[in-house]
Amino acid sequence: MSDKSTIPFGPQHPVLPEPIHLKLVVEDEKVVEAYPAFGFVHRGLETLAQKKDFNQMVYVVERVCGICSCMHGQDYCEAIEELMGVQVPVRAEYLRTIWAELHRIHSHLLWLGLFADAFGFENLFMQTWKIREKIMDILEATSGNRVIISVNIVGGVRKDINSEQAKWILKELDDVERQLKDINDVVMNNYTVKQRTVGIGVLTKEEAYELGATGPMAKGSGVDLDLRTTGYAAYKYLDFEPIVEKAGDSYARNLVRMREIFQSIDLIRQALGKMPEGEISVPVKGNPPAGEVISRLEQSRGEVVYYIKSNGTKFLDRLRIRTPTFANIPALLKILPGSHLQDVPVLILTIDPCISCTER
Repeated sequence: MSDKSTIPFGPQHPVLPEPIHLKLVVEDEKVVEAYPAFGFVHRGLETLAQKKDFNQMVYVVERVCGICSCMHGQDYCEAIEELMGVQVPVRAEYLRTIWAELHRIHSHLLWLGLFADAFGFENLFMQTWKIREKIMDILEATSGNRVIISVNIVGGVRKDINSEQAKWILKELDDVERQLKDINDVVMNNYTVKQRTVGIGVLTKEEAYELGATGPMAKGSGVDLDLRTTGYAAYKYLDFEPIVEKAGDSYARNLVRMREIFQSIDLIRQALGKMPEGEISVPVKGNPPAGEVISRLEQSRGEVVYYIKSNGTKFLDRLRIRTPTFANIPALLKILPGSHLQDVPVLILTIDPCISCTER
């Protein structure tokens, strides 16, 4: 008879980029149960909405998470714009889309590097982040910063991309795509990667739907949920379909992210080719009227939800953020039981956890 033991996993672990903390109940080397523990990096960002005015809050929400800061700012601005009845210029919609997709690429490349590091593939880790540097250079050249680019404002964007920059971006993306195709063959066809991911951590389509999974966690299980198809920003002008895999295992979730990188490159090419001339912002006067609004968009990890309640002053009554990692925790707790202890780090990385987002 085997005895059950409870062991801590995190908040400090060589594989984890952020302090996720799980309590694992194991029997021999097999996980029987898993319990999450949060709160290590709680910063009270939502409460600041009552102390900073609605324009200053753009800077605050961009610091919920650095990797997807642009999309946090975009979602917040779209919510305020809906409250105030502001229609942003079409060019601003395209620019928001371009920067959002650049963030999606650099987020997925950061994940791929950490995923390679979890397997001990140090060279692949370095090569992946070397490619990611090209995306960071594009962000810096077009916005002035590499991570938190602060381009979104209520009413549009504060920066523009000229024709020379657009040509250079397309050239850099061609190089990124070429190098990624070489890496894609190495990663997705590697014997060790397949042994550690194929058939492991299976989440069925029904389970993903019932547990509220989102992003690659849901798409890898056959749920074709991608909020970009609702047509916010410039996505209504672009041609694409959600990336979906049906196996539901760790390999499928990884494949979704790899395919989304190439999809994002294609979306940026479309956006740069279709983007019209014009203004990049409109003046916004006054305060948001009293009311409530919910705004959603597709981040690299899945659906992020912003709930805003205003009272007619420049300060908001309530700001509530539901991040994709928070939504994917129930699915993670579903796939961990039954796995071997050595598979836990890889399973956690397949949801691409962002704890600073989750705890704020």
